[in-house]
Amino acid sequence: MPAHLLQFTPLALRLLAMLAFGSGLLWLAGCSASPPCAAPTDAAPRSASGACQYENLANPDARPNAGTFKIWSRFFFATKEGTVPIDAIPVRPLTRAQLDALPADANHIVRLGHSSHLLKLQGRYWLIDPVFGERASPVSFAGPKRFHPPPIALQELPPIDGLLLSHDHYDHLDLPTIEYLRGKVQHYVVPLGVGARLRGMGVAPERITEFDWWQSGEHAGVKLTAAPAQHFSGRTLWDRNSTLWASWVLEAGGQKIFYSGDSGYFSGFKRIGERFGGFDLALIENGAYNAYWPAVHMTPEQSVQAVKDVNAKVLYSVHNSTFDLAFHTWQDPLERIAKLSEEQQVTLATPEIGEVMTIGQPRTNRLWWQGLR
Repeated sequence: MPAHLLQFTPLALRLLAMLAFGSGLLWLAGCSASPPCAAPTDAAPRSASGACQYENLANPDARPNAGTFKIWSRFFFATKEGTVPIDAIPVRPLTRAQLDALPADANHIVRLGHSSHLLKLQGRYWLIDPVFGERASPVSFAGPKRFHPPPIALQELPPIDGLLLSHDHYDHLDLPTIEYLRGKVQHYVVPLGVGARLRGMGVAPERITEFDWWQSGEHAGVKLTAAPAQHFSGRTLWDRNSTLWASWVLEAGGQKIFYSGDSGYFSGFKRIGERFGGFDLALIENGAYNAYWPAVHMTPEQSVQAVKDVNAKVLYSVHNSTFDLAFHTWQDPLERIAKLSEEQQVTLATPEIGEVMTIGQPRTNRLWWQGLR
């Protein structure tokens, strides 16, 4: 469909909404990026076609995604069942006073929903992939709508020392959130090319640092390293893979945190585990999977294997419970990963939205979704 027709037909509006979903089968909206194309040793592969595009590491075990026609036929004509909750998702309201009272000599993490998290690392505040908007979409009137409110309003957030992004899909990079936070965030840490997205949203260039895979830096007492992931990027029909995607390693106060970002399963997880000697906590994506796109998202079985590969003490399940981005029921990621973790003796964290988790401290994991429709 020609781009100029997208604004005129009901079918086009539906297409626009579905194109927007950030688990990302296709891509819409945003300024184009112009990352450097020369690839240094041990960095993300670049396309050999002459276009400035990033590529995944070679993975002969990766199963191919289905064709575009097959995927869109299912989205348009298949009936979804149980993908949106009927009952209210439990949310623990959080205040600025509660955050400030958390001990400054520890590392705390708060689940905001989907892959969005607020961290207090040794007394300094960080955000990971913050999405406070009502929809994971380029437009406010269509696209996947959130199941629950954030546990804390944007207006209540403390000053943020660092904001970390994994890639530029709409369920990870949210324009309304970035625009509101411009005056509250000291620095942004992003993969290559994503800086152009932020500059287009009004973020000052001097506040942005871009990383290639395996590059490291330090900010506000936290050491950060961008690591490989198996995914893709883009916010329009014309800019696929023009920006980089990444997983991240955060080191603070003698503890190590791994965040997978969005990723299919690949051998890179094992390499990350070996390189960093294991982790105290791993935030692993677990949701929006489907047999039609096995290369870009993990099943719960693969998520459990990934946490074993990176050698983490705790598997913290993310990328679920907030947006309808696939065909599985909304509880399926949680039910399956809970069962697998128990069978394989993996320590699991499935915190409620708004729950504060202190890394390294004992906690009782509640299966909060059970009994909800």
